[in-house]
Amino acid sequence: MNEDIFSPKDMIKLQNTLRFNSKKITCAESCTGGLIASMITSQSGSSDIFDGSIVSYSNEIKKKELNVTQHSLEKFGAVSVEVVNEMLIGSLKKFNCDFTIAISGIAGPNGGSKEKPVGTVIIGIGGKNTPPNIDVHVFSGTREEVQILSAKTALKKLLKFVQKTLDK
Repeated sequence: MNEDIFSPKDMIKLQNTLRFNSKKITCAESCTGGLIASMITSQSGSSDIFDGSIVSYSNEIKKKELNVTQHSLEKFGAVSVEVVNEMLIGSLKKFNCDFTIAISGIAGPNGGSKEKPVGTVIIGIGGKNTPPNIDVHVFSGTREEVQILSAKTALKKLLKFVQKTLDK
């Protein structure tokens, strides 16, 4: 599904690039519920580039495990650029990795609003000593389709971010 966004071949390319450069990745997932970590670890040898991740589905876990502030959650909401940025920072510190994905969104079918409709997903990519790249997406489809589109889009963004960062 959605092989045109991020394919098994792309996953091999991502992992080989990381492996060649002795770099590691992790992720802090909310709306994808561990799907990104599952996609990464479906590739044999992924332990070379991936130590673990956190599914921070609740705000409490975002605060306790990733140091997301109550202020950001209250002012901007869990599905916001500000919270995803704090998730990136928290994930990089917690796992002492080189690159991370942070993602939060509304997969549906419930939970949307006029300002943040179902399918709104914030995807952030970050690295040590590298400015984060955070984008807002609005995907359509069933809950599962939104989750898969989100995960594959995040992995595609990570591959581009890693390539750009390591080419410097």
